[in-house]
Amino acid sequence: MASTVGYIVSSSCKHIINDQHWLTSMYTQFAVPYFIYDIYAMFLCHWHKYRVKGHEAGSGGTQTLRTVVRTYLHKEFLMVVHHLFMVLVCFPVSMLWRQGKGDFFLGCMLMAELSTPFVCLGKVLILYKQQHTLLHKVNGIFMLVTFFYCRILLFPYMYWVYGQYAGLPFYRVPFSIPVEYNLGSAILMAPQIYWFGLICRGAFRVYRARGATKEQVLRNGHRPETQALD
Repeated sequence: MASTVGYIVSSSCKHIINDQHWLTSMYTQFAVPYFIYDIYAMFLCHWHKYRVKGHEAGSGGTQTLRTVVRTYLHKEFLMVVHHLFMVLVCFPVSMLWRQGKGDFFLGCMLMAELSTPFVCLGKVLILYKQQHTLLHKVNGIFMLVTFFYCRILLFPYMYWVYGQYAGLPFYRVPFSIPVEYNLGSAILMAPQIYWFGLICRGAFRVYRARGATKEQVLRNGHRPETQALD
């Protein structure tokens, strides 16, 4: 939904500063309760995982609840901060401070969510122990590509578009816009780079594990195609 709205808005705004689209404000208001709900939903998932591991999270009283909350915030700290930043900072900025300008850039930001379905599908496949299927491999490729293009290259692209609009070379754009724009972009881009690094590290770990398994099979004198029969 976010990516579709983002594409509609960004492709409809011919003037990247002054053009407006009604979906921008409507979807922004819709997204705020979603981020709040998602924080709660992630906490519920953590709570149930805590109980599955043998802890009495459901009947341990206030002390147990505090423990669950503390471990949840420790594990999902970056995601919770990201969601709160979107609600407490990005929402007021997009609804009030922008004064109706820059719908094009907000549409581009929404398109960053194009990678999210692939990230979620990857987690679902892991939960069902389908890591070695072709679907998991294909999904991993799409996840890497969409995350890189829609979350990492997104920010340089927006700087480049503004440079084309203002008649500036790319390298001069950061020095030609207010410092708060650069600061906001840096704050939003930093966790994306961190998460992309985690994705790449996970992909490399899976690739290395498969290579080691294949090498072990060959060292033991078994052909890969007959290993399953053995």
